Amino acid sequence: MLTRKQHELLMFIHERIKETGVSPSFDEMKEALDLASKSGIHRLITALEERGFLRRLPHRARALEVVKLPQQATTTAPPKGRAPFRPQLVEGAGDTPVMPIANDTRELPILGRIAAGTPIEAIQQERDRIPVPETILGAGEHFVLEIAGDSMINAGILDGDYVVIRKTDTANSGDIVVALVMGEEATLKRLRKKGASIALEASNPAYETRIFGPDQVQVQGRLVGLIRRYH
Repeated sequence: MLTRKQHELLMFIHERIKETGVSPSFDEMKEALDLASKSGIHRLITALEERGFLRRLPHRARALEVVKLPQQATTTAPPKGRAPFRPQLVEGAGDTPVMPIANDTRELPILGRIAAGTPIEAIQQERDRIPVPETILGAGEHFVLEIAGDSMINAGILDGDYVVIRKTDTANSGDIVVALVMGEEATLKRLRKKGASIALEASNPAYETRIFGPDQVQVQGRLVGLIRRYH
């Protein structure tokens, strides 16, 4: 699911490339979306790139490639009638908390997919439930999100993984969190506090660290576990 602005930008880029063979300039994109600055366009492009809709072509000016359109994206909701899958212990997942084996489990809701650009409010509808060992949960309210994209691969979090999130509005520097940025896009990133600023770090050198003011980032939850399904 894309935000309205992300969808508008993706379709504008797609139509312009179809018409001219060249992606539009940042100024053209800013004017088309009626944004005040090119920084907003940069943020939207980064979100679309992380979700796999756009690709930047290196060493070429104005080089954007549309990888897929929203209607081409396949649904990831489990088919009706499929038995719920059981979590597997993940090995070799970097510094990501992994799911230990336990007999006592709690069923948590899977609320949807997360990547840069997906508001939590837009996906907060339970589509399935999954058993999660009590040993990693502790007190508090939890939910599960499916990962879309590769921005956290060096933390052992892969596309298609399920992350277990404890709801909280606070986090320590270095925590991996679900962060709501500027009230409109949510992302799973490592949070760093740098003076009065907040940095959201990807764990993939292909993506840049993004810096925000303290009033521009709202923590929605903190990563406490990871589930991987093997086919």
